[in-house]
Amino acid sequence: MLQICSCRHAQISQQVHQRLFSLSHLNELNHLTFENFETRGRVGYWPAQADSLERAFNQAHHFAQTLNGWLLLQGKNGCGKTHLAAAIANQAVNTGVPTLFLTVPDLLDNLRFAYQDPDATFEERFEEIRNSPLLVLDDFGTQNATSWAQEKLFQIINYRYINHLPLVVTTNLDLRDIETRIRSRLEDPDLVTNVSIQVPDYRNPTADFGDHELSSLALYNAMTFASFEMRKNENLPVDELKSLEDAFNAATNFARNPNGWIIFTGPYGCGKTHLAAAIGHHCLDNGYDLIFISVPELLDHLRATFSPSSTISLDRLFEEVKTTRLLILDDLDTSSSTTWAKEKLYQLFNFRYLSRLPTVITTSSEYDKMDSRLLSRMEDRRLCSIHAIISPAYRGQPGRSTKSKRR
Repeated sequence: MLQICSCRHAQISQQVHQRLFSLSHLNELNHLTFENFETRGRVGYWPAQADSLERAFNQAHHFAQTLNGWLLLQGKNGCGKTHLAAAIANQAVNTGVPTLFLTVPDLLDNLRFAYQDPDATFEERFEEIRNSPLLVLDDFGTQNATSWAQEKLFQIINYRYINHLPLVVTTNLDLRDIETRIRSRLEDPDLVTNVSIQVPDYRNPTADFGDHELSSLALYNAMTFASFEMRKNENLPVDELKSLEDAFNAATNFARNPNGWIIFTGPYGCGKTHLAAAIGHHCLDNGYDLIFISVPELLDHLRATFSPSSTISLDRLFEEVKTTRLLILDDLDTSSSTTWAKEKLYQLFNFRYLSRLPTVITTSSEYDKMDSRLLSRMEDRRLCSIHAIISPAYRGQPGRSTKSKRR
């Protein structure tokens, strides 16, 4: 049997090393090291957030020293996953370990281009990837999930799983949103160290500081308690002014200690959404994870998960909404809702009702037009406080306004 001469082993090893380094484009990422990683993140991160970042750094640093098993880094865009993955790759390269660092879309492109590459067959390129001494797959889940792509990824991951070859994976997906066969391997606690990084985008830290990506609170950044207009210059009747004052005081008290449910009712434009958004901003500033969303928008997002191009399942998205620490539902109206929409809202209300999770609701609907199941939970005074604003819509113009119909 033909064998490679021992004098050429070093030369071939160096060629493999250079080939993998070239495919990885690591020269463009050589500035991402452990030395310049900020282990506690930016000033202003909450202790639990900074702790998760430091824990990820320690796990990544340990993995780079041992290259034993798999490391899975999960978190939002900009949380530091790629920096840590590149730092592992750069340290491995500097110690002479042939390393392949690729985003998953680039990996799949490399395989597709191999069909037309005169210097290597597809089989050679595929073997090169799955047998790399260290493989780093960045941005897992952003790839085009064709059947061919899924199968190739599974073959690579399964091969490395069977042979216990070191692997680093970064993803912003929840494991439940990853293809079943691959997920089962990533969930093996005997092989995989799973690290979740709970910090906002480093490049834009105020964009989602505890604010879920589904949330639209940022659109209402001008609606704070400080900017709320008590309308004393409009010559409104005493009872209308008092309804505003009572609602404002209730909102500020709730924001200081979110507990139970608070519900604001009244005509459009009376200030309900402003108070709900003000609660959201106050709680966000104090480290609460929350979702602020109108009910029509929420239902649209849930329906969108049925699309084949959706990257998140209905169950996963619905679970995130149900369990968020603080949920603010604006513009509740079930009078024209479909049976499916009413059922989803009931499931959401019932879960948060039984779990006693803090919830803010605004509605302009008349009670006799509301789903009775939702109404029964909203009227439970042991959990909920209802504040009716009876003043008319505010238009920013002083002077007597037309008195609204009370609801």
